[in-house]
Amino acid sequence: MCRLLLYKGKQPIQLAHLLTKPAHSIINQSFDSRLRIDRRRPINGDGFGVGWYEPDADSETANTPCIFTSVTPAWNNNNLIRLAEKIKSPLVFAHVRASTAGTVTETNCHPFQYGRLMFMHNGGVAQFDRIKRRLIATLKEDIFLFVQGSTDSEWSFALFLNFLKNPDADTFDYVELKEAMLKTISQLNEWAEEAGITEPSLLNFAVTDGESVVCARYVSSDTLEAPSLYFSSGTKFESYEPGHYRMVKADRREDMVVVASEPLTFEKADWLTIPTNTILVITPKLSVLLSPIKDNNNMRRQENAN
Repeated sequence: MCRLLLYKGKQPIQLAHLLTKPAHSIINQSFDSRLRIDRRRPINGDGFGVGWYEPDADSETANTPCIFTSVTPAWNNNNLIRLAEKIKSPLVFAHVRASTAGTVTETNCHPFQYGRLMFMHNGGVAQFDRIKRRLIATLKEDIFLFVQGSTDSEWSFALFLNFLKNPDADTFDYVELKEAMLKTISQLNEWAEEAGITEPSLLNFAVTDGESVVCARYVSSDTLEAPSLYFSSGTKFESYEPGHYRMVKADRREDMVVVASEPLTFEKADWLTIPTNTILVITPKLSVLLSPIKDNNNMRRQENAN
């Protein structure tokens, strides 16, 4: 099971404070994951990726992300360590991969990019080979040609792009990104049901346009839990001793939000669990909005809870 992490803040953060320095950083999670569902793949050694946007809004390339990927294990890549020590960004996506579909190649490493959009996925589309042909048939020509790899994740991103009014737009409203995410999940479920697939899909998706972020924690089951996902928000993410970090909440302001498959700190009060089958939105002004994904699975889950 993959691990993912994202950061959005008013101020740029040094990537090392997210990727390498915390004792339970996403890099350490790649070989010491404590909350994974799939114990058959205990190591995330099938590559990694990190994407970020430039902090200078006036830069010619500020609207599109820079992405660095490699098929080497994240814990053994000196270039990643060097970059993390020097690069700062107000919006960061990071992902360590344990492959469930697709070969171990750089084209299959997350996050994926289209224009100013970045996308990553933790989980898997159940028996994807049985619905792949139908997905491809629905795509617009330019979106079909965009796909470079062979993962269910990148094809899910293509489906997401297909639901946008204009995936090449310079700006996106977070409501449109949220609706496209919900339509992507719904469409994958519809095709799975028509194909008679009963195995649940694990769809922890995250997408950003550099301004807003939309994340889903989702499983197509009314009894199972989706892969873990947490968020933390505050005014400062700081180290109080080597390897140990905390989220400082100096007042009611939200100056930064971190979303991660597993908490980066050992301070339990820092982190809130995103409920299963929930969508989280981080607006451009750093408001955090949570709402249930309303499908038949979620309705049955609520009925069982009552």
